[in-house]
Amino acid sequence: MDEPKPELPPPGAPAGEPSIGELLQQLVDNGRAYADAEIGFYRTLLRSKLRDARSMLWMGAVAIALAFAAAVALVMGLVLTLAPLVGPGFATLIVVSVFLAISGLMGWLAWTHVKRIFKEKP
Repeated sequence: MDEPKPELPPPGAPAGEPSIGELLQQLVDNGRAYADAEIGFYRTLLRSKLRDARSMLWMGAVAIALAFAAAVALVMGLVLTLAPLVGPGFATLIVVSVFLAISGLMGWLAWTHVKRIFKEKP
């Protein structure tokens, strides 16, 4: 039982192939679909990054607030520890002076780095 073979069109004759205009239209449509998909992907990626940034900001703010509270507790603890030895007023003066000196030193070091960054010639 031989099955009939489908007839092929002769060479050079169009066999239901799309025209160049149709191919170009398909190319434009595919390009548009690709661009829309890329835009959607990057839009989703941006939303994800913004969500992460928002979380990072509020977690960082809480961390800074807690660190500040710990620093205040440290200063209060130092004042209360020194108060029986030298009196409350002098203990406060000692702790504030030491912390201002450390702060001034760190600020001066930071300023030297800023000047080094913006220095004209290496």
